[in-house]
Amino acid sequence: MALSKRGRDRAIDYWPGFVDALSTLLLVFTFLLSVFMIAQFFLTQEITGKENILSRLTVQIKQLSELLSLERANSGSLEDQMAALRASLKSAESERDRLRQGAEGGDKTLSTQLENERDLNQRAASQVEILNRQIAALRRQLAAIQEALDASEQHNKESQAKIADLGQRLNLALAQRVQELTRYRSEFFGRLRAILGNRPDIRVVGDRFVFQSEVLFDAGSAALRPEALPALDKLADALRDLEKNIPADIAWIVRIDGHTDARPISTLQFPSNWQLSSARATSVVQFMISKGVSPQHLVAAGFGEFQPLDAGTSEEAFRRNRRIELKLTER
Repeated sequence: MALSKRGRDRAIDYWPGFVDALSTLLLVFTFLLSVFMIAQFFLTQEITGKENILSRLTVQIKQLSELLSLERANSGSLEDQMAALRASLKSAESERDRLRQGAEGGDKTLSTQLENERDLNQRAASQVEILNRQIAALRRQLAAIQEALDASEQHNKESQAKIADLGQRLNLALAQRVQELTRYRSEFFGRLRAILGNRPDIRVVGDRFVFQSEVLFDAGSAALRPEALPALDKLADALRDLEKNIPADIAWIVRIDGHTDARPISTLQFPSNWQLSSARATSVVQFMISKGVSPQHLVAAGFGEFQPLDAGTSEEAFRRNRRIELKLTER
C-alpha cells in the first residue's frame, strides 16, 4: 500500500509544464507577429516615401527633358545666327578686298570718267543749241500759221456775211416768186371762173378747182364723156395762156388729182379705187397734152377713197367725194 502510494506520488505531472511551454511559445509568436507588423508598417512607410520620391524624380526628369529640348532649340538658333554672322563677315571681307583692288586703279578710272563727262557735256550743249534753233524756227512757223488762221477766220466771217446776205436775197426772191405764182394762180382761177361760169358741179375748194366725176366720166369708167369736152377745151386754153404769161424761171405745175368714194370697185380694168382714180387723172392729163399744154407743167395723181371731202355715208357724201381736182402749185 505504501509502495503503491509512493509510486503514485513519484509520477511526473507534465501538463503544467506543457502549458507553460505553450504559453511561452504563444508569447514568442505574438512578439514575433508584433515585430513583423511593426516591420511591415515601417516597410510600408518606406515604400510610400520612395514612391513619392520616385514621382518627384519623374517630374524633375520631365522638366529637365523639356529644358534640354529648349536648350537644344536655342542652341540650333544660335548656330544659325553664328552661320549668318560668318557669312556676313565673309561678304564684308570680300567687299573690303574689292574696294582695296579698286582703290589701286581709282585715279586712272576717275580721270577717264571725268573725260567722258566732259565729252557728254559738250555733246549735250551742242544738242541744246540745235534744239533752241529748231524751237525758234517752230515759233516762226506757228506765228505764220496763226496769221494764216486769222486771215482765214476773217475771210470766213466775210463769207458768212455774204452767205447770210445771199440767203436773205434768195429768201426774198423766193418770196417774190411765191407771190408772183400766187398772183398767177389768182388770175388763173379768176379766168377759169369766167370761162366755166357758176356751174354747181364745178366749184372752188381752197386753192383747187373741183370737178365732180359725173361731169367728166360715167360710173366706173375712166373715159372722158363727150359732154365734158367743151369745158375741158376751155380749161386747156386757159392753161396755154398761163404758160405764156408765167416767166420761164418760175417752176410751176398743174396737179390733176383723181378721187373716188369709199365704195370698193373690183373689175378687170380697175381692181381697186387706186387704179380708177389714177386712170381718171391720167385721162384728163392726156387730153390737156393733146390740146397743146406742155407735159412738164402737168402731173396726174390718184388718191382713191382716202382723201374724202365729206366723211358721211349718204349718196350726197359719196357724190361730193367722187371728183377731179386741179391745183396750181410749185414744182
